[in-house]
Amino acid sequence: MATTMPTRNKTGGIGSDDDPVPDADPGDVKTSSLLLERLQAYKHACGYLENYFTETEKVHKAHAKEYDRCLKTVSNPLKEGHHFDQNVGGIAGLFENIRSNTQGIANSHLETEKNIKSSVLPILERLHAEIKNKSKELGKGAAKGSKDVDKARNTTQKHIELLGQHTASFSSSGGKVDAANDPYILKRGVRHRLSKQVLEENNNRHDLLAVQNSFQQFEAHIIQTFQQAMEAFLQFVGGQSEKQKAMYSDMVGAIQRIPPDFEFKGFVHRNSNTLIDPSVPQRTVSNISFPNQDHLSTQPLISGSLERKSRAALKGYSTYYYVVTRSKFLHEFKDDDDFKKDPTPELSLYLPDCTVGGVSGEKFNVKGKDASKGKVGSTLAMSHELGFKAHTASDAERWWKIIREAAGEANYTGSVPSSPVESRNTSGQYPQAGHQEMKQPAPVDTQNVPRTGYQGAAVTSAGSSGPASSTAGSGSAGGYGGMGPAPGSGGTGASPASGTPNSGVDRAPGQY
Repeated sequence: MATTMPTRNKTGGIGSDDDPVPDADPGDVKTSSLLLERLQAYKHACGYLENYFTETEKVHKAHAKEYDRCLKTVSNPLKEGHHFDQNVGGIAGLFENIRSNTQGIANSHLETEKNIKSSVLPILERLHAEIKNKSKELGKGAAKGSKDVDKARNTTQKHIELLGQHTASFSSSGGKVDAANDPYILKRGVRHRLSKQVLEENNNRHDLLAVQNSFQQFEAHIIQTFQQAMEAFLQFVGGQSEKQKAMYSDMVGAIQRIPPDFEFKGFVHRNSNTLIDPSVPQRTVSNISFPNQDHLSTQPLISGSLERKSRAALKGYSTYYYVVTRSKFLHEFKDDDDFKKDPTPELSLYLPDCTVGGVSGEKFNVKGKDASKGKVGSTLAMSHELGFKAHTASDAERWWKIIREAAGEANYTGSVPSSPVESRNTSGQYPQAGHQEMKQPAPVDTQNVPRTGYQGAAVTSAGSSGPASSTAGSGSAGGYGGMGPAPGSGGTGASPASGTPNSGVDRAPGQY
């Protein structure tokens, strides 16, 4: 059967919202740039009006010739004019109206020049400052939000590439990888960093959406301020001739006929493909896919909660989350939460280097070294015998079978779990079967016991008149190769060579 090598999918360039790292120019960057450009357009529009009134003031002072200069201030097309509706009834139509009416104004009064300077221009100057401050505020906020998003995406991309590297080497190395570089661990690390990235993206999106939603109100304020300035201007030129009054009234009518939301609705309609759609749902980690997330090496053989007996004799059992990976590691975690913190194993056992005991009811044991500290740390680490307890006997059997298969038949002893104190007892003193309390049996007579090469041979129990004759017990579902105690032995196990009990992983099922 051909081995399927993992692939590295492209995460840059043009992609969908389900890509872990979107393209280099995401929608939020385009949105902030578009909104900044729109503010610039209104700022220039305000500047146009300011220039117009300034020059109008000079026109009233210098009479007809100055009106030619006034007309020149609005003779050029609006900068960023594509932001405005080019049909009659919008901002662009307003300036067309101003140009045509200003052409007919030839005379003005000096009093009007003073009134314009003291009462009309300050309104537009304040509005100009408001638009400028709004642009600075949006620019700083967008830059900070984009920087945080880019940083989070770069971190995610690095860990995705690291996952791709080690999933690619998984099959070629026969599944031999370091505990820290286990593709399962790397995959969970990617999900952890991806959750942080999505949080930054959604926060930036919320900020930009709030600014975008406030634009309609701000633009209404701009247009209303334009109207206010024009109304003040009309008041001060009312003493002019009826012709001039009619022309200026027409200009004011042009701005007043613009509904506050007219330009914004047209702006949204023209840029619907660029602006954020509030109806589009937010991104979630569950809907995002990334390269090699379903690779065979990232799928555990078994996972769930088990109780592990503490190495301290008085503490009893504690519950942890365990996973047996296809890299043949048994990893221990505090829980199965990938998002609260980086999922780093508390303990890692490389099962081919471990010894697996038998299963007894809900309990089984594994003896090995912690490999989570790397090669140097695992070399210096001491070997420990760990006792596990499942929720039910069937669960224990299922865990034990998978761990035994990962460890290999050569590392299976068939021993059943025992207490840590008893596993260190090498005196040959064990309680007899069927007794509720620990009792001190007589020394085991090993002189007349034949060395059969396996446990379960006939032994002479304490207090018997002669050697008990029995045959070795056959293996059961609870322990492969584990022989039951010989009848009449009183539950005392003996090793083939010395007749004394071995460690917990060397005793046969039923020996305690």
